[in-house]
Amino acid sequence: MNYKISVLFRAIPVLMGAVSAALGGYVLAHASGPSARVAGLVLVFLAAICLCLFATAATIIRQLIGRYTALDRLLYPVFGFAVAGVATGYGLWLLSGTPPSPPDFIAGHVIFGVGMVCVCVSCVATVSTRFLLINENSALPERSPPRSPAPFGPLAAGILTTLPVLAALATWAWAFTLLAGGGGGVAAGRFTAAHVMIGLALVCTCLIGLVAGILRQIQNTYTPRERVLWPGSAAVLGAAGIVLALIVISVHTRPSQLAAEYVLIGLGLICWSILSKVLLLALVWRRQAPLANRVPLIPVGTALLCLFLSAFLFESADPAVLVSARVLVGLGCICFSLFSIVSILESGTSGGGDGGKAGNGGRPATNGR
Repeated sequence: MNYKISVLFRAIPVLMGAVSAALGGYVLAHASGPSARVAGLVLVFLAAICLCLFATAATIIRQLIGRYTALDRLLYPVFGFAVAGVATGYGLWLLSGTPPSPPDFIAGHVIFGVGMVCVCVSCVATVSTRFLLINENSALPERSPPRSPAPFGPLAAGILTTLPVLAALATWAWAFTLLAGGGGGVAAGRFTAAHVMIGLALVCTCLIGLVAGILRQIQNTYTPRERVLWPGSAAVLGAAGIVLALIVISVHTRPSQLAAEYVLIGLGLICWSILSKVLLLALVWRRQAPLANRVPLIPVGTALLCLFLSAFLFESADPAVLVSARVLVGLGCICFSLFSIVSILESGTSGGGDGGKAGNGGRPATNGR
């Protein structure tokens, strides 16, 4: 990978996070009303996901350009988990009021869910600390034995696969508690928070497959079944979120329902952006994939869809959707940050790194095919 391009790919998540946080700060400072507080706080903390994606990008890129150090191996995962801790803690702090105001009730739940997504993304950054082994393992024949000694021991591998599962379960459980009428707050606030948290739970669930896929390719335990399982599950989860949102929009009876469902559509599009990463890993594993370099177009498309939907909602005469129009800008920033990650993966697994890969259809030269 060209060094200047590597700098650009690392800068994209940071710049997207800055855009989201700056818009959130502007809304908090210059807009009025409860919806402005919700949108502003959520936009600021959506930048946390972009920062965790930066940690993932930097972890992979510094390996590809041969500048990865022992400090990097520790620094970037710790940075990601620290950002996740800040987001989770702030969300819980907003909910600690007795009782929290309606805007803080919604924002607190959403920011807590964002923190859970950050935990999952930080697990991706952690498993990516051995990223270069994916190419080495991919050059081996089918049914080759797992790496010995394993790059990640049983305890480390168990923790890295369990953390995203726990984050997803926590988000799902809290969302269904709100739907069932628990958790306090008024009915409209519970409805909004629950549906947005469902979308965040879908994102966490997609990231389980990404963590597992990267980890198992590094350990050389990736199976043909997973080649279909992880991309298929991400595609279905994204579609489920979008379909649920469209159903509720079509039968809505309260204006507050609209804002939550448009955000849920954006979170479904993020699931499809994650699909691009899982799909790319599946495509290039021990096979030629001439179309692998087209996969980064998926997050570009989802980012544009988020921004187009945001623009249409800004033009809507219904003030109830203004909060979702603002939040969709932040979701578009996350999608475009994922474009950077997918492009890095494509470069690293399809012969674009500095690891001596030849251009025989995107496979390593040592593969002999």
